[in-house]
Amino acid sequence: MELRHLRYFDTLAETLNFTRAAERLHVTQSTLSHQIRQLEEELSLTLFDRSSKRVTLTEAGELLRSHLVPALQQIDRGLQALSDPGEAFAGELHIGATHSFNTRLVPMCVSAFLAHHPNVRVSVEELSAELIARRISSGHLDLGVSYRPTDKPELWFEPLYNEELRLCVAASHPLAKRRRVRMVELHQKRLVLLPRQFSTRGLLDDCFEAAGAQPLVVAELNSIAPMIELIRQTDLAGIIAETAFTPSPDLRLIPLEDPAPIRTPGLLWKKGANRSATVKYMASVIRRAAGGHGG
Repeated sequence: MELRHLRYFDTLAETLNFTRAAERLHVTQSTLSHQIRQLEEELSLTLFDRSSKRVTLTEAGELLRSHLVPALQQIDRGLQALSDPGEAFAGELHIGATHSFNTRLVPMCVSAFLAHHPNVRVSVEELSAELIARRISSGHLDLGVSYRPTDKPELWFEPLYNEELRLCVAASHPLAKRRRVRMVELHQKRLVLLPRQFSTRGLLDDCFEAAGAQPLVVAELNSIAPMIELIRQTDLAGIIAETAFTPSPDLRLIPLEDPAPIRTPGLLWKKGANRSATVKYMASVIRRAAGGHGG
């Protein structure tokens, strides 16, 4: 048994998805499957149930992971200390995040990171997905929490989970009591959306076109918080991510369908860049936190 077998097992156990785990490990799915089979044969145990459409951990797999996760964290901390004793506890870390993730996910991750490395100075910039990609390419950011860029081959994107965008309306809005809303029903409805330079707006425009809907976009705001406040005070509807929404008695969040607007957040960094121990550790913190959103 080698350390890589355990890392492959841990990543697959976290994602429960061979495609996503292989992307994160930078290996092919066949390589990952082979390594997992080797580990199972060596232990004479079945660690994953592959009989259904979804991959799940067996009882043996659950038991192994409960002991393995803290052990791997200890190993990583030891390797960081050996490679550069000062780096694990000092220096700077520059992160770019879109508003949706800077509302709860990123602050939670920064808090967890600083609990282990209090001497590292963490800087977070809230930017559009396009600006995050540009600033990572130029070397001004170490890590991004954003969406897959379309024209940046020099960047590496690691998917974290799939996220549905939802309709946000005031409690008094005519659609507020609906359980679901079809995209075509937003035809000629008054909306507030992000401006067109945002990747999320492009996704929504594609969904409207697919549904044959032409909403009345009467306001464009480049930040989610004022958008939600405008929705609260008017008859406008908006489309936002659940991660950016704080439950409120005077607002409703309603699933959309036909088609459901889905985007895939992920980690973003420059290919070939020498990622420091602090960057790697923060990435691992974000992965664990994002696991709770997995879809």
